[in-house]
Amino acid sequence: MNDSNKPMPNRDRFLAICHFERPNDVSIIDWFNRYWTETPAAWVKQGAPKEILTPEGFNQYFQFEHIHNLQEIVSEHNRTDLPETEAGESFYVTPPIMPVFEKKVLREDERHRVELTYGGATVEISKEHPWRMPKYLEHPVKDRATWKEYKKRLDPYTAERWPQDWYGFVDKVNGEDTPTLLMLEGFFGILREWMGVEKLLYTFYDDPNLIEDMMDQMLYMMMGIARRAVRDLRIDCIRFWEDMAYKTGPLISPAMFRKFMLPRYRVVTDFLRSNGIDVLHIDCDGKIDELIPLWLEVGINFHWPLEVAAGMDAVALRKKYGKQLILSSNIDKRVLLKGKDAIREEVMAKVPFLLEEGGYFPGLDHGIPPDVPLENFRYFINLLREIGGKDKLPE
Repeated sequence: MNDSNKPMPNRDRFLAICHFERPNDVSIIDWFNRYWTETPAAWVKQGAPKEILTPEGFNQYFQFEHIHNLQEIVSEHNRTDLPETEAGESFYVTPPIMPVFEKKVLREDERHRVELTYGGATVEISKEHPWRMPKYLEHPVKDRATWKEYKKRLDPYTAERWPQDWYGFVDKVNGEDTPTLLMLEGFFGILREWMGVEKLLYTFYDDPNLIEDMMDQMLYMMMGIARRAVRDLRIDCIRFWEDMAYKTGPLISPAMFRKFMLPRYRVVTDFLRSNGIDVLHIDCDGKIDELIPLWLEVGINFHWPLEVAAGMDAVALRKKYGKQLILSSNIDKRVLLKGKDAIREEVMAKVPFLLEEGGYFPGLDHGIPPDVPLENFRYFINLLREIGGKDKLPE
């Protein structure tokens, strides 16, 4: 029997794939195949069961493997008094603050709604397409004075940040045979959310000391969370979120990354690796070729989503970096609109090679939009299952 087909506990199997010990093992994980909020409802209209309207039902229907994302201990998602998430909201909530702002509608008309988000931003949302990115009208951090107030919400030791029954939470997480991912945010992407891209980029030049202070506060929060979490929880993977690149390259130069971000990343990653955590995942859209060597320098070795529209190519990365990188996704989501032939061509050009080399988790290069037909997505998943020697999804 091929080692990749031997049964193995889920957490051990996840780490074995990350460590290139199970080539050709097809692990289709929910987190690497995320979907837009409106997608399940669109697919129910196309014949999918109503059970897919819940995350658990969605994963069960497509037989996804689950990775447990411990985002709740760094963000407002841990709170039980927040209303149910609305379509598109995940794209404009700033995760790490506690307490959050009071969300409220400021004004609206037939086509748009303007509201204050939990993260303190003012955004305009399309009522016709609420799952699309909103238009940012105002950001919460504008200068030193607004930052001084905002940073009070970034204390890692705020009681509400942590599950109330911490040791019950620890026992539950450690007792589950599910890969466990701890989110620690990052140093650029979150500042961009607070200030907006243009204001942030000018601030790097106009007031670099303010940038330093903001990043230092993030470092303080990340380390406070990491110390407690790593002490008590079995953590399999760390996730950083940056989104600091666009279609043709990074939003700041590698030299600026090295000056502002690299020393702070090193503090965090040295701590994690000293505690035996060597699967360090970065979530960054756009063209990141110039950033990969910098992340590797501090031990960040796992990349998602490898956006095809920005020119990212997982096959080329594997040939260039070998086993230095763990790779995920990189299947162009746009082909799911083109039909089965285009899907097969895209998958077969990448997935068999990447699986044979190892250290790869197949998936789309971002969330699944609701205009993707259910039939095409099922075909995509069944094709991955076929490559992995698994039975097709039940009808």
